Amino acid sequence: MTLKQRIPFLRWSFWRLAIGSRNITKTGQIGDGREAAAADYVQANARQGDIDDVIAKVDQFAYEKSFLINVGDEKGELLDAAVRRANPGLALELGTYCGYGSLRIARAAPSAKVFSVELAAANADVARRIWAHAGVDDRVTCVVGTIGDGGRTLDALAAEHGFAADQLDFLFIDHDKGAYAPDLQSILDRGWLRRGSIVVADNILIPGAPKYRDYMNEQQGKLFDTVRHKTHGEYQTLVPDVVLESEYLGG
Repeated sequence: MTLKQRIPFLRWSFWRLAIGSRNITKTGQIGDGREAAAADYVQANARQGDIDDVIAKVDQFAYEKSFLINVGDEKGELLDAAVRRANPGLALELGTYCGYGSLRIARAAPSAKVFSVELAAANADVARRIWAHAGVDDRVTCVVGTIGDGGRTLDALAAEHGFAADQLDFLFIDHDKGAYAPDLQSILDRGWLRRGSIVVADNILIPGAPKYRDYMNEQQGKLFDTVRHKTHGEYQTLVPDVVLESEYLGG
């Protein structure tokens, strides 16, 4: 049986996710310790310094141990392809969780500097452990904060990490679904995206980001040219999902 043939949402770890949904909103974690356990599993089983094996072991943990709410292997391939098209020197992720999305970005763009904004300090610690084991912690950085904090995190990205007008080549949005549209607007207001920058947003259908979807529909051919990728939710093949890949036409 291949990994993608497994049906994790029939296991307790998936239903525990539903029970822990309120905890996720407050703390960024499901509440049963699975995020730290994923880092433990990677450190115990993945070859140190081998980013491919680290990614594979995170996927294995999510299929065989406890379901994780990262982008996953199927949608991860869409992310990889978009990163390669962008060929970024500077990439930003909103929503670190266990660091899996940033790992895939770092692998697809080995010369890029990757920054990831994460609300939960505990998730940041898990991600840093995994990045260090993969050997990419010298070019992947977690910034604890949120774009919607009145500008403090955006100011820190600018002052401490060199974010400036027309410098951001790739943006991956995978955090609070209600924050997708306002956080993108905050980044647009800073002028960081350049013409040709690519923005990828996960979970457009499940659990859903309708305001972001509507915004991209309104801006089609104006500020953005968007491709809609039909796919499935994380680590299963029955529940459909959509990933939006949008090229910025402004700048």
